[in-house]
Parts: sequence; C-alpha cells; structure tokens
Amino acid sequence: MKKALVIGSGVAGLAVALRLRRKNYHVEVFESNSYVGGKIHNLEIDGYRFDTGPSLFTLPELVDELFSLFGELHSDFFTYQKKDRICNYFWEDGTRFSALADRDEFVKQASQTFHVDPEELENYLNRAREKYDLTSHIFLEKSLHKVSSYFSLDVLKSLLNMWKLDINTSLHAYNDSSFDDPRLVQFFDRFATYNGSSPYKTPGIMSMIPHLEMDLGTYLPKGGMQSISQSLYDFAVKQGVKFHTSTSVTEILTKGSDVSGIVAGGQQIEGDIVISNSDVFSSYTNLLKDKLPPKKIINQERSSSAIIFYWGIRKEFPELDLHNIFFSHKYKEEFKAIFEDQTLIDDPTVYVNITSKQEQNDAPKGCENWFVMINAPGNFGQDWDQMIVESRKNIIDKLSRILKIDLENLIECEEILEPRTIESKTSSHRGSLYGASSNSKFAAFLRHPNFTSKIKGLYFCGGSVHPGGGIPLSLLSAKIVASLIPEES
Repeated sequence: MKKALVIGSGVAGLAVALRLRRKNYHVEVFESNSYVGGKIHNLEIDGYRFDTGPSLFTLPELVDELFSLFGELHSDFFTYQKKDRICNYFWEDGTRFSALADRDEFVKQASQTFHVDPEELENYLNRAREKYDLTSHIFLEKSLHKVSSYFSLDVLKSLLNMWKLDINTSLHAYNDSSFDDPRLVQFFDRFATYNGSSPYKTPGIMSMIPHLEMDLGTYLPKGGMQSISQSLYDFAVKQGVKFHTSTSVTEILTKGSDVSGIVAGGQQIEGDIVISNSDVFSSYTNLLKDKLPPKKIINQERSSSAIIFYWGIRKEFPELDLHNIFFSHKYKEEFKAIFEDQTLIDDPTVYVNITSKQEQNDAPKGCENWFVMINAPGNFGQDWDQMIVESRKNIIDKLSRILKIDLENLIECEEILEPRTIESKTSSHRGSLYGASSNSKFAAFLRHPNFTSKIKGLYFCGGSVHPGGGIPLSLLSAKIVASLIPEES
C-alpha cells in the first residue's frame, strides 16, 4: 500500500486525507499545532465558547460528500441547520436591514428599504446565479493548469459566454451601475471580502457570490464551526488515517524530480505522495528551500488579514442575529488603507458573529459570545500594538453609537487574534486569510496550481492555492488534488 503524507490539518488537509484513504492509500497527517483544524478552531473563556476562525458556512454538501464516500450518512457524525436570516446590516444613518434567506421576501424587503424596483433586484440575482453556473465547473471544480480541463462542453459554454462575466470591470463599478442607492451598492460590494479582496479592484465576476448565500443558503453546524473540523478528524481516525499533532514538518524531501518524503519531528519519513496544506509561500520558503520557487505566483498580492476580538458580553441583544455587519461610512477609504497604505481607518466596517443565538451553551444565561472582526492589512511590521488599541476604541465607539449602549461596560472577558498571531499559528504569509487576493481579473489563473510539474508526487491544497480561500473552495482544492492522484490498488 502506497503512503500519502499530508502536511497540515486544515479543512483541506482533513478532506484530502479522507479522499486518499478512500483511494486505498495509507495516509498520515502532520500538524504543528496541538489541535487539528487550522483556522477552524475553538476557544473557551470564563464560560464562553468562541469559534476562532471562519464563521460562515455554505455548500455543506461538500462536507457531506466526505462521509458518503465511505457509505456513511453525514447526519450520523455531523449536523447543521439552515438559517432563515442570512445577516443583519446596520448603517450610520440609522438604516437597518435584515437579509432573509427566502428570496421573494429578500427582494420585497430590499426593494422597500433601498427604493429599488424589485425587477432590478431579481435581474441582479439571476445574473449572479448565471455567472456561478457558467464558471463553477471550470474555475472551482477543476485544475486550471491541466490542458484536459478545457476540453468539455461546460468549458466551451463558459468561454462563449465570457462577455456575461463582467471581468473587465470592478465589482464596485458593476454594482454602482446596477443600483442607485449607495447603501445597496455597499451591501453588494461587501461580498468582495469573502475572498479577502477590495470591491474597487476585484472583478465584477465576484457578483456571483451572493448566489451562494441567497439561493444556496447559509448554515450553522451543531456545536459551532469547529465541529466541521472535529467531525472530519474523528471520522478520518475511524477510517484509519493516522495523525501526528505537535509535530512540525521542516522539509519536503525529493530524489531527483520525485518527492520522497518529509522531515517531521526531526525524523525522515518516507512517502510516495506528499500533499502540503500549508500556505504555499511557506511551503516553498520553509519546506523546499533548495528548490527555485515560482516567484511571480508566490509573491503576488496577499488577501486581507483581520483583527478579531472575542468578547463575552453580559447582555442579550434581540436586534442582533448570528451574522451582523456594521458598515463604515468611508468604505472606499477603508479598502485603500488596507491594500495600499497597509493601515486602518478610524471607521472600519465591523462584523459581529454570535453563535449563542443558536447554540445557547456558547454563553452563560443572559449573555452572548461576540466574535468581533474588522478587515486588516497583512503583517508588514506595522505597530500592531498601537493599531489594536486604536481599533478597539473605534469599534467600541461605533457599536455603542449604533446600538445605543455603553459596550465597554458589558465586556466580561476578551481575547485577541491579529495578523501576527494568525501568521504564527497558521503559517499564512503576512497573516492573510485567503492566500492571494483576487484584486485582478487574472487572479484565478495566477493562483498556484494544485500540483507542481517540477516535483512528481507533490501536491498542494488549501486556501492559498487554486481555487481559493474559504471553507468551500478549500474543500474543492482537496477534491481537485484527489482527482489528480490515481487510485491505489
């Protein structure tokens, strides 16, 4: 039986381990942290439980599929609930809007709030769905770097309809031409942040992202987001995958042009296949030091990072839900600061995630667990200590003003995650959340492939390579890698 070695146990590492185990490989996973899951982890403080990483769950069927590969029902290991309310939005002018999962209700309420013809909203959402349908088979589900991927009717259809994808205009310009109300433009601009990009730079094709939420749905797993990684880990162990936690990989070994194994925990471990779920920049700079990296690819602009405050709040807020957005009134300045000036403005857009709205044990009775995040630049050696102090004050002032409360006095406990610690804990270069940014119409083609033609048997998965960052795309990267590896007899 051939051996596959997986570096990193992020969600893509867990998924590729299961897929290769199903292909009859002996699979071992090496994780430098004491826990599995990468960015999808858990934090408990003074009776509060927080998901530390991704908070939005879409396309759950990509997780379900990993159980069904082995003839098992996902519901025996992993369950989730679809949300009726996608997100609550707040503007400084007092506007409040709840985006409902029911499309008809969303269109009805959005048309009233933003004074837009319902037909215009329907047309926008229909175009979003069409863009997704035209591109998902080639851009998301296949390797862009294999010639064979381009010989299919799906690809031909996509190429013939390229003019519908709005790749030659920015997402903001596309939204601005679609709607008159600046609040509605800002509402749809926000979807650029789903891949850590700027709506003023990322192409208009990203207008397909609302389709994921509004047509396909948003979900929360029972037990919180960390149950995604935990259930996959437990299931992988059941299937015979071997895990080595607190074990750092320091080198990928090669013999000629073939991969031969890794050095982990100070020992050489032979393997027929190696899959790196580590950030591709770190994979080359730290694990393949004697190999010439593809500099143009690994040095491209990185996605945004984040500053996250985990706050235990001794009060309940009925006007808030699982997902909540408090918009900046300086939106263009905010993204300029992040991507051009590597700094923060005094009025950032604030995201508040509260899992205790659904998982009551995540906070003491009468309290809520707030995951409070702002988009931030990558780590370029800024004075983060000072920036965090200023950001904390600006966030508290903003939320207190909009919610008409004294938030500072409601905070019972606090932990902070910021670009430096994101970088150190997850090996994400500069603390980026999604690998490379998508601030270019060529970004999809510039992401590192899921393999390298220079080293046979070496593959890459996770948010820093094709097809991109976030849970669904990371899971798809694992699926693509597995499709490139022959089944072991």
